[in-house]
Amino acid sequence: MVSRFRPEPLGQSLPDRTGILLCNLGTPDAPTTAATRRYLAEFLSDQRVVEIPPLVWKPLLHGVILRTRPAKSAAKYRSVWMPEGSPLAVWTEKQAKLLRGTLGEAGHQVLVRPAMRYGNPSIASQLDAFKAEGVRRVLVLPLYPQYSATTTASVVDAVNAWCASARDIPEIRFVRSYHRDPGYIQALAQSVRKQWQLDGRAPKLVMSFHGIPERNVRLGDPYQQHSQETARLLAAELGLADSEYMLTFQSRFGKAKWLEPYTEPSLIALAQQGLRHVQVMCPGFPADCLETLEEINQEVREAFVHAGGQQFDYIACLNDQPRWIQALRELALQHLQGWDTGTAPSQPR
Repeated sequence: MVSRFRPEPLGQSLPDRTGILLCNLGTPDAPTTAATRRYLAEFLSDQRVVEIPPLVWKPLLHGVILRTRPAKSAAKYRSVWMPEGSPLAVWTEKQAKLLRGTLGEAGHQVLVRPAMRYGNPSIASQLDAFKAEGVRRVLVLPLYPQYSATTTASVVDAVNAWCASARDIPEIRFVRSYHRDPGYIQALAQSVRKQWQLDGRAPKLVMSFHGIPERNVRLGDPYQQHSQETARLLAAELGLADSEYMLTFQSRFGKAKWLEPYTEPSLIALAQQGLRHVQVMCPGFPADCLETLEEINQEVREAFVHAGGQQFDYIACLNDQPRWIQALRELALQHLQGWDTGTAPSQPR
């Protein structure tokens, strides 16, 4: 008789440890059509992402979208691919290493592993690795500052799916959102001020967030409200008047109405109205990825210049900025309260 529950690893006898699972969206393993097709098939099959009945959606996905979209997307990935790999994977792994390091410097022996909701390393594989290392307490920290059912809730689904086949389930906590966390806002503000020092202050700062269907918000998704609050707090931190910044939404997919205003049409309109210098950032993306490097810094930049704009400054995501890593540490410690995080060994004299 085969059981649906997995046997426990030898790590069961190790001292209890605490771990942080730093979760991001995902990326293909390589900028090829085949790898991109595998990634998109997993991503677009998630009903949290596409809320269309499977009987309607699956024939369209497998019969049309996965036959045409992967080659186009792979070409876009190639345009931003780093020597070390996909930008999203590179930055997420670096953030995990830096977070573990800064926690260790503060006296906390906490394991930190990066995980991708779609693609590799998967959430399930990293939870398996934690279990083998004796981790009995897991803080799941999604790299989605603004909560959405399309992102954060999908991470919860993946963790729960792993738990459904486990015998010995660790204690688990989830960070729901941190869209107004002071450390996060201050890190964003610092990145803008650095850009101002380099290129001066543009008349308009555009904050571009990933979009979701408008219907999701009508049904109760708080993502739009969270994005607006982040934009408002960041503007206040920077001392911007309402006329000096703009919130937009990018990455629309399909024909349904998504949250507006859309990023690219907004930048075109600004150029056509005579704005020559603009600075653009993506506060909802803690790590640079296809949507920031290709869509914003290539496609939207080109559209702005073609419409008459002259200077387009892209402000990089938080990536490995020290103030952001500090904010991650503060956020993690806030949610780790009450758990044993160990004591870092003293340094030899």
